Amino acid sequence: MSKLLNISQVSKILNLIHPKTKKPQNHIIRYWESVFVNIRPKKINNRRYYTLKQIEEIKAIKFLLKNEGMTVSGVKKLINSNVKKLDYHNIDSLKNNYYKKSLKIKSRKLLDKINKIKAYGKKNSS
Repeated sequence: MSKLLNISQVSKILNLIHPKTKKPQNHIIRYWESVFVNIRPKKINNRRYYTLKQIEEIKAIKFLLKNEGMTVSGVKKLINSNVKKLDYHNIDSLKNNYYKKSLKIKSRKLLDKINKIKAYGKKNSS
């Protein structure tokens, strides 16, 4: 059985957190699931649980809406078209842009951690 995550965990993974209250913005994911058919969660005891595949699709939807500035109808058309089959071969494709940006963010975080460790070592070595 694949790992299932509840809606609050998915909101935290996607960084959909209210800046002031620091609470997960689950309503955004609930709205997206009403619009996009392919992210229907499993409901167990009236709670929403998402598979890892669905989470990747939600990440792509968030990227297209928030980072690329597409509209909901534009993202729906893109998802419903067969562009995904050719997407991996096109260097400038939206999916590749998503992976490039997520890789940049991860590498930036890793570099920041390395710099903190280096700075901590210099402090303690003198």
